Amino acid sequence: MKISFEKKPTRKADAAVVFVAAGDKLTGEAQRLDKKTKGAIKRAMKAEGFAGEKGKVLAVSGAAGISAGHIVVVGLGKPRELKARDFEAIGSSLTSALNKHKAASAQVLFDDDACHESKVAAAAHLAEGMLLNSYRFDKYLTREPKEKKPTLKSAEIVLAEAVAARNDFATKRKVAEAVFWARDLVSEAPNVLYPESYAEMIKRELEPLGVEVKILGRKETQKLGMGALIAVGQGSAQEEKLVTMHWQGGPKNQKNTAFVGKGVTFDTGGISLKPGAGMWDMKFDMGGSAAVVGLMKALASRKAKANVVGVVALAENMPSGTACRPGDIVTSMSGQTVEILNTDAEGRLILCDALWYAQEKFKPSRVIDLATLTGAVIIALGHEYAAVYSNDDDLPHHLIGAGKEVGEALWHMPLNDAWDKALDSPAADIKNISSGRDAGSATAAHFLKRFIQKGVTWAHLDIAGMAWAEKDRPSVPKGAVGFGVRLLDRYVSEYCE
Repeated sequence: MKISFEKKPTRKADAAVVFVAAGDKLTGEAQRLDKKTKGAIKRAMKAEGFAGEKGKVLAVSGAAGISAGHIVVVGLGKPRELKARDFEAIGSSLTSALNKHKAASAQVLFDDDACHESKVAAAAHLAEGMLLNSYRFDKYLTREPKEKKPTLKSAEIVLAEAVAARNDFATKRKVAEAVFWARDLVSEAPNVLYPESYAEMIKRELEPLGVEVKILGRKETQKLGMGALIAVGQGSAQEEKLVTMHWQGGPKNQKNTAFVGKGVTFDTGGISLKPGAGMWDMKFDMGGSAAVVGLMKALASRKAKANVVGVVALAENMPSGTACRPGDIVTSMSGQTVEILNTDAEGRLILCDALWYAQEKFKPSRVIDLATLTGAVIIALGHEYAAVYSNDDDLPHHLIGAGKEVGEALWHMPLNDAWDKALDSPAADIKNISSGRDAGSATAAHFLKRFIQKGVTWAHLDIAGMAWAEKDRPSVPKGAVGFGVRLLDRYVSEYCE
């Protein structure tokens, strides 16, 4: 969608957008249009019982006196209670309403009494919400009826501070484009996105932006002793890969911050085969890696002044005569041996080698990993929060705060020595699952914690319930969410730059 900011209207549009506060209080532009249309807005509000509730939208169609086919009235609730970031959700609702009414273009009349905080920031957030909600993954819909396709192509946001709002939105657009890429990757069919093709996509997308990308294949991972990563990929015809991405935008003496992502491009469960029903969803078991590569695109696109490393472990977990078995013992890159009791607990296996490699190679001061790791986290937190575990008190607080700013919620979960002990194996240094079902998300976090080196600050984000949306949410159409890109970009902006 094309979004522009202008001081005055520059073109005709299919829809004119104005705002109404709670209690039927029309903003200045809404009053002007109501007068021009001889009271059409107030009549429609009365007929529909529309009282200006926050985020509610009313369309007035075919009003005389204006060229626009629709006047779209957006409720603000109580403007003095509105934060600038609330306009993202309002913008998202606006995109849905404009598409519903088949508008191809819109003119948003953003006047002084629409927001009592920062008008510039509010307008930029509004545009951000409109853009994020315009996303669709439709590349394979070859026969979709025209009437089902979204119509909205452009929006012109009119306000006196157009230049400042345009500059504010420029960065937001770059981050949104990174979110779209992450969503595309999560949505892609697993016969198209597999470790080798995924690695090449990363290289093609990021190298032109100045990110140093390196791809390690079986030969290199064997030499490094990544027995856990190799074990997961060995049952597939597609060779596993480890991809590193290095963005050096900060001072030379600044230590790296590392982000590590789980990239299981399709997860059958391996020999511990999943049930067939719903297995098709396992194409998004690489959502953690999508967040990391999306973050790297966002940082490079906006030229972030920070030194950041992204590491993603990519594998396809398949059952075959060469697949690892329950009972196998493998040696990880750290030298720790792992007894594999369940081949469907594969994410922690590829992550443990990726985490160790990130620490050995790049010597980061902090490491944050993301993974669609456990179904247990969905039982605990539903689809409203991702879990954050950490060996530090401040890091979860900072991540949670960053998430609140962009609408990506985290909940700080505890660690406990009993859950760590539950992973002790009589045959190896550690087993990949505990003996019972208790604290499944927490024991997975403890598994990863054993691969964090002394002195490194670490956080683990289990995003299993957040990578895919089964219904539309503000700024998130049904489907791939791209969860983590905006959260981590915000975190880098506040704590690494």
